[in-house]
Amino acid sequence: MQQPVVARHVVFSHGKDSGPWGRKISALAEVARSEGYETHSVDYRGLDEARGRVAKLVDFCKELSGDLVLVGSSLGGFVAASSASLLHARGVFLMAPALYMEGLPELRAGVLDCPTTVVHGWRDEVVPYEHSVRFAHTYKAALHLLESDHRLHNQLRVLQYLFEYFLIALDLPAIAFE
Repeated sequence: MQQPVVARHVVFSHGKDSGPWGRKISALAEVARSEGYETHSVDYRGLDEARGRVAKLVDFCKELSGDLVLVGSSLGGFVAASSASLLHARGVFLMAPALYMEGLPELRAGVLDCPTTVVHGWRDEVVPYEHSVRFAHTYKAALHLLESDHRLHNQLRVLQYLFEYFLIALDLPAIAFE
């Protein structure tokens, strides 16, 4: 008897001054599709308030069934992290996430309950990389610090590699450590 195929979705959340299909999202969408995921990108343009973006992502994902991976860049990283447990995400991949920034709400306790990877640039002029270090330490997330700025455009190939590894690792059986 053949097992039913479970739908797999990657949902991207862009940053404040970006759009739904910018360079990073387009590059990572190629990777997601090659790994068998349907790709979606929520359009937050004109919606600057973080809570409104979280509500829009949650509403968008209500229509999706199956495995859900959230990917966010900058303010979209905050949105993805804030929504993960609400949406029972299978995994979260964050790029230069706007975490612990003035003017943004505090993250709820236990906001993440799934595998998470954070990628940040050493030379980020918008969000200090130390914020990602703090977040990764708090939530036991994988952390990659790259020689780049906030946009991470000079590291697109590395981002694609890290994202591919992240998606593949989600399908690996858990290893028990004693």
